[in-house]
Amino acid sequence: MRVLLISPPWIVYRAKNVWKSIASVMPPLGLAWLAAVLEQDLHDVTILDAHAERLPLASIPGWIRDHGAFDMVGITATTPLINNGLEIARMIKKDSASVQVVLGGVHPTVLPDEVLSEPAVDIVVRGEGEETIRELAAGMALLEVKGISYKVDGEVVHNGDRPLIKDLDALPFPAYHLLPMGRYAPAAGAARRLPASSVLATRGCPGRCTFCYRIFGNSFRCRSGRSVAEEVALIQNRYGVKEICFYDDTFTVVKREVRAFCTAIQELKLDLTWSCFSRVDSFDEDTFGMMREVGCHQIMFGIETGNREMLKRIKKRTDPDRAEYVIRATQKLGLDVRATFMLGNPGETEETMEETIEFAIRLEPDLALFNITTPFPGTEMYKWAEENNYLRTRNWDDYDLSYPVMNLPSVSPEKVLDYYRQSHRRFMLRPKFIWKWAKRTRNMEGFKSAIRALRAVVGI
Repeated sequence: MRVLLISPPWIVYRAKNVWKSIASVMPPLGLAWLAAVLEQDLHDVTILDAHAERLPLASIPGWIRDHGAFDMVGITATTPLINNGLEIARMIKKDSASVQVVLGGVHPTVLPDEVLSEPAVDIVVRGEGEETIRELAAGMALLEVKGISYKVDGEVVHNGDRPLIKDLDALPFPAYHLLPMGRYAPAAGAARRLPASSVLATRGCPGRCTFCYRIFGNSFRCRSGRSVAEEVALIQNRYGVKEICFYDDTFTVVKREVRAFCTAIQELKLDLTWSCFSRVDSFDEDTFGMMREVGCHQIMFGIETGNREMLKRIKKRTDPDRAEYVIRATQKLGLDVRATFMLGNPGETEETMEETIEFAIRLEPDLALFNITTPFPGTEMYKWAEENNYLRTRNWDDYDLSYPVMNLPSVSPEKVLDYYRQSHRRFMLRPKFIWKWAKRTRNMEGFKSAIRALRAVVGI
């Protein structure tokens, strides 16, 4: 079977969204894993990363025609990208009604009925997709394929859920050879060297935050540290990658495998710098120190808010004192800290948003990023907002972390937007912060990254 897998172009971010200028462009590893298992079964697979290729929606049909006929097209979509994904499906069906159009990713998993209401969509893959796409490409009867939703005589049918893959090491490495590896770049302030790429070591998160959708349920699984290091070695040797950005929700949960990864990096003699995400309740001084020794230079922590009541409301399961201790301890080890914060949580007031901004300034992370709290479909927060009639819009383009999509009874959307717009300026346009960044900029890549971040802040 000839299969095309598409990562849609991103929406055009609104002018006052800081992510418009600083967001990363990283490989769509989910699609690359699907491609790898399909190639194992000898299918002919192509990946179109429309965002990395800077390919607008209108150009996609022509690109597909230039690359020949496909039997199946798979499109991945998060909530902010679902409208682009559906438009691609419509364009594909207009050109070729016989091609099988499959949508997967977080948004289709959460709202399969909504996605299947689009006539151009034939099948929705829910949850983890490797085994499911393999069975679909093999031509298995839809009734027998677990983890899919589809239409029969206009009615939506939901097959039973597919069990999660127990051993992630059993999967082949993602099909990097099908991706435009020279077009990827990290978020501003996240990398020391280029070229950079991303790798995933885990699936799932131990947290139970109300704003996060757990596409893998309550499970947390990790690959062996050795396997992750060997994947890093592969892309470094093949593509000259010098920096790895781990975008796992919480890279540091299983200390044993983190240390195994560090040991393997030393044994393989990899010249590597890297960064990862963690949680303040996952900090371990010895493990973080070992990470620092093998090239880790930055950890990102989701702090979210400086107010204890807000932390309870979003079920973050930590407190400001712990956050402050961990940030100080991490920096003492010689690691930079990137911290993220949310404005507009349930129960938020002007006073609590002010408290969060002041808390971020007092913490002095090496970089702070602020987002507007967004209740994505499938999350506990979305259910709460929907049941209480707090949602302002269901236009998924607005769910881009820079626009208030809730009418909270405790603070107006206009006030949330006002504090969002001032938060980055107040944190980053301080002489102390600018001087600190100037001192830590070690090379031209770091200098350009710093200027990119500061220009983004000035822009909002």
